[in-house]
Amino acid sequence: MNTMSNTPLVRWGLLPLRLIVGTIFLVHGGQKLFTFGLAGTADIMDKIGIPAATFAAGVVIAAELLGGAAIVSGLFARFAGIALAIEMIVAIAVARAGGGFFTPYGYEFELVLLGACLTFVLTGSGGMSLENLLRRDVHA
Repeated sequence: MNTMSNTPLVRWGLLPLRLIVGTIFLVHGGQKLFTFGLAGTADIMDKIGIPAATFAAGVVIAAELLGGAAIVSGLFARFAGIALAIEMIVAIAVARAGGGFFTPYGYEFELVLLGACLTFVLTGSGGMSLENLLRRDVHA
């Protein structure tokens, strides 16, 4: 057994990443829903060639809002990580790859988010999470 996995720093290690990445997705989902609206988001998606743009916009908005909340809370972060990693792969391939690597038109930001989402898929939400707290209560 790895004794380092139980140290306080390791238990807290994913919390800053979760809070920042989850908040980014929450804010982007909120922008799509409350600023652009479903129709405006669908219009943007239609212009970049996403099929079934209204349905896709709804899925993306839900993924960002629910996934962001899941990552922040640390509840179902693995599942949220999968959904949001897929979204980032599509965003890179469809909307950003033509802009090169560097922002503002490139895919570097989406690539960082993809890496963070894959980290949640592989490691879960970490020790300081709602999921871990609920798991501890069940086993108590």
